[in-house]
Amino acid sequence: MDLPNHDVLEPLRQAGVLGELDIRFAGLMAKLAAEEASEELFLASALTSRSTRAGHVCLDLERAEEIAFPEGRPTDLPPFPPGAAWAERLVRIPVVGPPGEFTPLVLDECARLYLHRYWSYQETLIRWIRKHGACEASVPRPGALRHALDRLFPREGAGSGVDWQKVAACTAFLRRFTVISGGPGTGKTTTVTRILALFHELSGQQGHPLRISLAAPTGKAAARLGETVHGAAHELFDPGSGRVEVLSGAATLHRLLGTKKGSPYFRHNAAHRLPLDVLVVDEASMVDLALMAKLVQALPPGARLILLGDRDQLASVEAGAVLGDICGGDREPGFSPSFRSLLERETGERIPEAASPPGEGPVQDGVVLLRKSRRFGEKSGLGRLARFINKGDEDGVMALLREGAADDVSWSPLPKPGELAGVLRKSVLDPFAEALNASTPARALERFDRFRILCALREGPYGVTAVNALVERVLAEEDLIRLQGPWYRGRPLLVTRNDYELQLFNGDVGVILPQEGRRELRACFPAPGGALRSIHPLRLPQHETAFAVTVHKSQGSEFEHVLLVLPDRPSPIMTRELLYTAVTRAKASVEIRAPESIIRAAVSRRTRRSSGLEDALWKA
Repeated sequence: MDLPNHDVLEPLRQAGVLGELDIRFAGLMAKLAAEEASEELFLASALTSRSTRAGHVCLDLERAEEIAFPEGRPTDLPPFPPGAAWAERLVRIPVVGPPGEFTPLVLDECARLYLHRYWSYQETLIRWIRKHGACEASVPRPGALRHALDRLFPREGAGSGVDWQKVAACTAFLRRFTVISGGPGTGKTTTVTRILALFHELSGQQGHPLRISLAAPTGKAAARLGETVHGAAHELFDPGSGRVEVLSGAATLHRLLGTKKGSPYFRHNAAHRLPLDVLVVDEASMVDLALMAKLVQALPPGARLILLGDRDQLASVEAGAVLGDICGGDREPGFSPSFRSLLERETGERIPEAASPPGEGPVQDGVVLLRKSRRFGEKSGLGRLARFINKGDEDGVMALLREGAADDVSWSPLPKPGELAGVLRKSVLDPFAEALNASTPARALERFDRFRILCALREGPYGVTAVNALVERVLAEEDLIRLQGPWYRGRPLLVTRNDYELQLFNGDVGVILPQEGRRELRACFPAPGGALRSIHPLRLPQHETAFAVTVHKSQGSEFEHVLLVLPDRPSPIMTRELLYTAVTRAKASVEIRAPESIIRAAVSRRTRRSSGLEDALWKA
């Protein structure tokens, strides 16, 4: 049998749109389709494979050119078929089937083409949310919930507006599935600590303790969540009651589910459920579709799931923008009339009707947006900059950067590659000298966490690899470090792969220093309870130097001061979400080095990941 000509894919391969894996997958689909194979199938199969690698759950045939060519289609390449006509031709091919059929490719009624595996992940999550999203937990005896909420969330004074933290806590108690979203400083982890106290107090009245687990996508985010809850526990929990079992600290999601070496599956699944009643997941914007689907499958019937995260941050590097889709994209969260009435009765808050979005989706009453930032006030330059970015207001962003009136925000044009070292010298010497001259590993780690360089890209003259090399050169010239091989005193490290034997996880940050009283260099990492642990450098899992890190790798971290270095030319990775994430890693100040055109392009470009999750949860 003669298969259709592969030449239809060659121009896309040469343009860098398709890789070898995509082309091989298209060939496999054509072989399975036998005499029904066509050039339309070749093209659709290859682009669907490519789309999942680019973070999309599916290939939206109506947006295929936008997905393949985010910077615009080259004029020398032929256009793709119209979406509707393309879908009509594909549905006649045996390897393409409608939702529910076991075919390698799944085509839904909206002309979205999925690899079957990703359609199955999405369907698993949709079914779980539809089942649990509308479930309300039983209300304790009259007045008990209101009394507990009033104690945990005392009024801040007249005119303070709706206490959305209190509303979020009440929602989490009343529902099986809750999403609490908000920007930096809006109190997401503070709120969840009080939610745990609420469960503690009211579950005791029901006669049994609750099993509560805390988790996050990365080791650093999990450690921070555990420390926050632990730090507030002595104020909110009665240590002698024994009515709430909070598993020791917080775990990464992979550790919670139980990884199997060399396998994409976990020990905990639909057949072997997690032993818990409440699961809190922080930094949920970083969780991809596959992991979220496996997580909900492992939850026991009746368990509560609380997702915390910032819907405006970067999505996972893997396929899906799960938190954003569940929150309904740009929709203003709100409640149905009946649930709003229940919330007002139990919280005493007057919740505005205008916040209610259209539609009756299964998550409408379970999404709460925390609006008040206690970190960034109305006059904060950082706060204003973040709000302008989120609104897509290019002129507002540039006006703020140009005026130079905000002490916590500064902007300068990007220097030429040959001049970057001199610019870095002025910005990095003082903060990194403090860390490198620290007297103890604990103090060095604390100083390193005060300042970080963030880059959009990994490679190129303004990428992480080049910037780290320049910083090392600058510090060596000042005799702050001695570059004697990869293991030199003071080298900051970022772990990039989980190692469960060593209990080191993706996102953990350490520093190379000699042990006290000895000359041997060790990799020092923070441990629970403020302790330190040291590991021989040769035992470390995959890692990289961390004077500079990518914005993606900085998620789940916070620094007092941030230097943001953006590239000198457009890139699909430069989006509003990336710029917002970078700016909001800073607690005190941000210095931006970038061309105005790149900043404007980033503010104007939103991340749009194709999936059917948002439509399934929000469209009536």
